[in-house]
Amino acid sequence: MLIYVIIHKENRDKDKEWNMNKEETLQTIRDARDAHISQMNKIEALLNGEEVENPTAVACTECAFGLWLYNKNNRVEAIIGEQFYRQIELLHTKWHGEYSRIFDIFFKNRKKGFFAKVLGLSKIEEKEFDKAKLYYSELKETTEELLRILGSSQRRISALNESKFF
Repeated sequence: MLIYVIIHKENRDKDKEWNMNKEETLQTIRDARDAHISQMNKIEALLNGEEVENPTAVACTECAFGLWLYNKNNRVEAIIGEQFYRQIELLHTKWHGEYSRIFDIFFKNRKKGFFAKVLGLSKIEEKEFDKAKLYYSELKETTEELLRILGSSQRRISALNESKFF
């Protein structure tokens, strides 16, 4: 699933207000939950020795959810409330900080190319791999907390009158 912002990103004028109705807003929250679960699955795949194409962006403003969350024209803060917004923002930033340590181990400092593979230079050292597993457990806790807050936001949005969305 793609987050609503990606689907409509090219059709949106940055200077115009991005209006979503209640169901579209709820769908963006569901998509955000799915996106974070998907990213955790990618990281789990890395820890299982699988190759991962298109890793998640390290910067919290560059991932699909961050593009939606930080778009000043989409009114998300006004709709879900400042308290939920700040909690989501804090956890999202924390998630990316924790994720960046894993990204560095698997992508940033890793030698690539044919000769690196042949000579075994592309392998991750066992010590670094153990660190990545520890970082993953911390990331998993942050993800669970983020998903809990997103669930609370969904319930809040569900209770709002449709008139609040335009």
